[in-house]
Amino acid sequence: MEDASRQPNDGGGADELLRRALIDGEESAAVALRISGLPVSREVTVVFHGRRDLGTIQTYIALGGRGAGSAVGADELLRVPCDLDLGAASDREEARELYAQQARDLRDALVGADTVLDVWREPLEDVAGARVEVDRSIALSVTLPAYRLLPVALSAPERRLVVVPVCAARPLAEGRPALGIACAQQDVVRIYPLPDDPEQCLADFMAVAAEHALELRERLEHQEVSVERFLELSGGDEPPPPPVI
Repeated sequence: MEDASRQPNDGGGADELLRRALIDGEESAAVALRISGLPVSREVTVVFHGRRDLGTIQTYIALGGRGAGSAVGADELLRVPCDLDLGAASDREEARELYAQQARDLRDALVGADTVLDVWREPLEDVAGARVEVDRSIALSVTLPAYRLLPVALSAPERRLVVVPVCAARPLAEGRPALGIACAQQDVVRIYPLPDDPEQCLADFMAVAAEHALELRERLEHQEVSVERFLELSGGDEPPPPPVI
């Protein structure tokens, strides 16, 4: 894997794609771009992977700095659907310029999102009433309605609350991807624009989560009463009459 900026995809599995990228030199390319100095992630490696048979140059992100020849496992790669698009280039020089601009846009998005995530840390600790952990898992315990941008999240385990940067899926040729911050607690998820105030966002989310918990409790109580009434009917001297068809 060259140390500059390319890498893998979903088809066949990330490990297989990386292996084939190194073997089939004429049919694929894998290039890595390292970004350091991030307040939460510390350092990440963006990996662009292009194959003729895939028809796209796909983007993955791994934690840590990965240099030439570094081994990257499938469980270390986060697929980010913000892919390179060099199709408008008429020659190699234009392709180089497009690549530089698109890689720069992605880098700026990652730096901005990681910086904002760090700003959320203190307000989240205030809400949770405990120290917040940094979750560096590729797979989170919650389902999100948007794509993750970075393989890190802020986690308040006692509240089962997760805060994670997300993005929209679109080619980098269209500019920086639309970004947001997702708050998730079990089956409650809301996405807020990246520039929004974290304290206001968390206050809104906790209100939504409390309302959802109340509705869930009322629904469960209603179901319990329904089952109890049915059991009363079934346990009487006379069984309930059969339905008339």
